[in-house]
Amino acid sequence: MTTGPIPVASYMRQCLTSDLGGYYTSTAPSERDQFGTKGDFVTSPEISQIFGELIGLWVVAEWIAQGRRSEGVYLMEMGPGRGTLMDDMLRTIRNFPPLAKAIEAVYLVEASRNLRIAQHKLLCGENQLTENDIGHESTSKHSKDLKIVWTEDIRFVPREASKTPFIIAHEFFDALPIHVFQSIPPAPQQQQQDSTMQTPTGPIPAARRLPQGNQWRELVISPKPPHRLKEGEPEFELTMAKAATPHSMYLPEISPRYQALKSTDGATIEISPESQAYTRDFAIRLGGSNPPTPSGQPNTPPTGRTVPSAPREEPFTKSEPSGAALVIDYGPASTIPANSLRGIKQHARVSPFTSPGTTDVSADVDFLALAESALNGSPGVEVHGPVDQARFLNAMGIEERAAQLVKKAVDQERAGSSTGARDKGELTEVVKRVESGWRRLVDRSPQGMGGLYQVMAVVPFRPVAKGEVRRRPVGFGGDVAV
Repeated sequence: MTTGPIPVASYMRQCLTSDLGGYYTSTAPSERDQFGTKGDFVTSPEISQIFGELIGLWVVAEWIAQGRRSEGVYLMEMGPGRGTLMDDMLRTIRNFPPLAKAIEAVYLVEASRNLRIAQHKLLCGENQLTENDIGHESTSKHSKDLKIVWTEDIRFVPREASKTPFIIAHEFFDALPIHVFQSIPPAPQQQQQDSTMQTPTGPIPAARRLPQGNQWRELVISPKPPHRLKEGEPEFELTMAKAATPHSMYLPEISPRYQALKSTDGATIEISPESQAYTRDFAIRLGGSNPPTPSGQPNTPPTGRTVPSAPREEPFTKSEPSGAALVIDYGPASTIPANSLRGIKQHARVSPFTSPGTTDVSADVDFLALAESALNGSPGVEVHGPVDQARFLNAMGIEERAAQLVKKAVDQERAGSSTGARDKGELTEVVKRVESGWRRLVDRSPQGMGGLYQVMAVVPFRPVAKGEVRRRPVGFGGDVAV
């Protein structure tokens, strides 16, 4: 930090995705694996195969509800880890041949070379990995007709009006950079200036006056002064910027949710512009973009919902919205995250400034900000949730699927008992693993995954006639449409 304090977003970006030693993108030889019991954290797909199977079923249910399109479907996963979730999804979707045949490609948005290698091995087996125009590609081990494509940026995945994307973002947004702001009262000299507004040469021009009332100040990462450094402690700390920054003058003003907290002394908010940009991209792929208006006034599209004018970019039009996006992550369901920046190392929460580059750094996800971004991004989408993970997985039938797996294991034990193919000890271990896995996913205790994780869906907007009930996706209060 030879240039001085930096925004939290810059610090997170360097720690996680820097080419020179980022947590996910370092190319240095290492036996370290971020995932699993020997790594720093365990994700839901690694805990139980049922998780990925149910996400695959959710895609099947949405595909059915939207008319069973026979072509032009693609899957896209953001930050797919070791590929476990997508592998379980594809294995499940294979049981629905019409959908499996309609899927023309799987796009994996992945910045890490090492993780891409692990994903290729799991999803494609011995099939060759080759370079293409947007990254790399191979062939799925599940089907010789299914193309798996890797790219480092979602912008390389083509938007096509005739395509139907199903997008999965599981534990993706929590690793995206955030900016942190705190509301402070006006300084005494500002209050004095506001009261007089006069100088010997006349009144202060309005353009030169300090803003009245509370101001947002950005919290930044600074090196600790040498006299405060102690052996074994992090060398960085969170401090307040001494003056307004470009980010503090803009980002907290983009939403009424942030503006409402400005007058509260000490109010702290976390904002992730990248997260909002990704969600907006999802929405446009599903429902098309908002048409720009010359006056800059809000649009009133055919859906009847007033939405902001689109930024200056090429309009993307879809004759009929299609596809769906599913976001699963941890964060509050209805409030703005605050003081959530954390480090995770060897399954324990540590300071986010501990061993930069070898410690996972993350923050809570602002689900309502994602919803707002999606709705403002496209007139053709609607948002459902967030609901907690326990509610979603229970509605998807996690307990019933676990019972099926236990019964299958018991039946295999009985069938193989005469040949010794499976002994009772092994059966007991399988049953224990299945039971503990699904229960951990829906545990609603204070630290349980069922309550900490939230699930949100972005689906096509469907106008309803008077007297009709709006269809809810399965897992969000709706049933599977046949």
